[in-house]
This record gives sequence, structure tokens and C-alpha cells, in this order.
Amino acid sequence: MLYGMKKMEYTVILHPAEEGGYWAEVPALPGCFSQGESVEETFRNIKEAIESHLIALKAEGKQPPKDQTMVFSHVEI
Repeated sequence: MLYGMKKMEYTVILHPAEEGGYWAEVPALPGCFSQGESVEETFRNIKEAIESHLIALKAEGKQPPKDQTMVFSHVEI
């Protein structure tokens, strides 16, 4: 576990990629992105990206940011 803390959770937003597959972003961790050919691969890759991002923050002496509360919905027009 990073930072010697309990497990941490972050919101991940998955987007279909124009060229096929998917890409993911983590709003609470600016610059943390990944991609994959399938949803499952993209989630595995973004998990690794989050871990790497948090390791880099720790190396810089920074605390991990908390996840942001986000609400997603569809709006009919």
C-alpha cells in the first residue's frame, strides 16, 4: 500500500477512443491518463498509471489528493 494508508479509491472516467479502444482519465490526478483496446485492459492500465502517479507524488514529498465528488447524468433535449 502506498503512503502506509488504507486502500484509496479514485474516480476514473472512461472514453471511447476515435481510433478504437478506450482512454481513461482520473480527474483528481491531473495528467493521469491511460488507454487500452478493451474496457478491462484500460482499467488495468489506468490502475498502473494511478499507482505510478502516487509513487511520483510521494517521491516529491506530496500527499495524495482526495477523490473529487462527481455526478454524471444524461439530459434529454
